[in-house]
Amino acid sequence: MPIQHSLSKVQKTIQKSKGAMHPKGRKFKQLNRATLREQKIQGKKIAHMERREIEMMRIKFLQEAVNNRPEKETFTLDDMKLFIEAFLTRDDEELDQLKAERRKGRPASNRQMILENKLKHETSEYESGYQIPDLSDKATVEFLRGWNGTTGMLNRFKYVFVAKGTKELPASKAADEVMKE
Repeated sequence: MPIQHSLSKVQKTIQKSKGAMHPKGRKFKQLNRATLREQKIQGKKIAHMERREIEMMRIKFLQEAVNNRPEKETFTLDDMKLFIEAFLTRDDEELDQLKAERRKGRPASNRQMILENKLKHETSEYESGYQIPDLSDKATVEFLRGWNGTTGMLNRFKYVFVAKGTKELPASKAADEVMKE
């Protein structure tokens, strides 16, 4: 019989068998492998969903910023940097309030620590390169304005990495070829 990987199939097979399972037996080891595999898969699913949610939050913020300026069809690198810096400072008021509420000599609250860690992580990510939709591309800006907020449409955006020290947007070969046609 072939080795079963999914926990549900292993459980069905074990339910059919009669008697107790021996702790060093083949079926026990099979159940243990399937359980560990299921836990690993669930952990990866959760991590992927968290990354996707953070990406959605960034793009939603950019969509609001772009929709606040309907007269502009495209945006410069400086505009993109301003949008990213505004995104990074979105929790500053709450963080300042939590710092003011805390008594002197007391440890920081959980919420304050979470916000500080998030800000630190996002700032370091911005210094190394933030992946955002290419707002210098007219088609991407139009699509972002009409985006309905679903994850299925995220792969239709043209992305670009913007770092704090970026002087000019990197030109991709594919974009240049499309422009020539």
